[in-house]
Order: sequence, then structure tokens, then C-alpha cells
Amino acid sequence: MSKQKSVRRFTGYHATMIIVAFFAVVVGVNMVMARFALSTFGGTVVDNSYVASQKYNEWLKQTRDQRAHGWAVSPVLRSDDRAMVHITDAGGNALRGAHLVAVAEHPVGRTEPFDITFAERQPGEYRSVQAIPDGRWKLKLVISQADKSLRVVQDIQ
Repeated sequence: MSKQKSVRRFTGYHATMIIVAFFAVVVGVNMVMARFALSTFGGTVVDNSYVASQKYNEWLKQTRDQRAHGWAVSPVLRSDDRAMVHITDAGGNALRGAHLVAVAEHPVGRTEPFDITFAERQPGEYRSVQAIPDGRWKLKLVISQADKSLRVVQDIQ
């Protein structure tokens, strides 16, 4: 007695199901990824690219002027619930008597930006007067002394 093995044939139905399943997976993954992209992106980098392009050379000149000061800004650190930064001049000495203000922005725009002022604790060491909420923040610092100023953008966690 010989056992007869039944051979299943590959039909058009099978090919159709494979193609439908493939595209269902592709469309499903695209929908999930689009949902993640839309729910995590907080907005535009530049609101008006034409205006930004017109100001580009002016921004480059400001950057060159700021670098000519020779000021060095340490990374902004969190001390308890305050931001701390250390600034030195071109000679590596503590920058005394500078005026610091900042705008704190949430990286993905989940909360409104708020202003922060800094007070000098020690020569060249500045601490925020306002508390900084927990989480990650982008600080846009403006450091000025006499007729010089420096703009710095740093993250604080």
C-alpha cells in the first residue's frame, strides 16, 4: 500500500492574499509612523523661510562679532531647581558684572516659553532667579556687558 500525498496547488487566491497582506502591513506601519510624527513634532523651525534668508548675512555678522569677544560659556547645569552657568572672558578670567537673561522653551513646544533672569553668585558664576521645572528645556541666553553681547542656545536637563 502506498500512501498518496496530496499536493496543494498555489492558486490565484493564494497570490492575492499574499499581496493584500503585504500592503496591509505597509499601510499599517505608515499610519503608525505618521501618527507618531504628528504627535511629537512641536512646530516649525523657522516660521518664514524667506524672511530668514534675508537676515542670514546679518546673523553671520553678529556671530563673527560675538566670537570676537572671546567669551566662553560653560554648559548650563541644573543645581537643585535652578540653572547655573559659568562665563569667562578672552583671557580665561571670570566675566564679572554681566547681565544675563534667558527664554526657556520646551523642545517640542508642549508648554509656553517663559523668561528667566540670572544673578551673579561668584565672579563669572551666574544662577537663575526663577526655578526651572523638571524635564528638558532649551535656554536662549543673552549675555551682555557694556556694549558687548552674546547669544547662546543650550539645552538643560
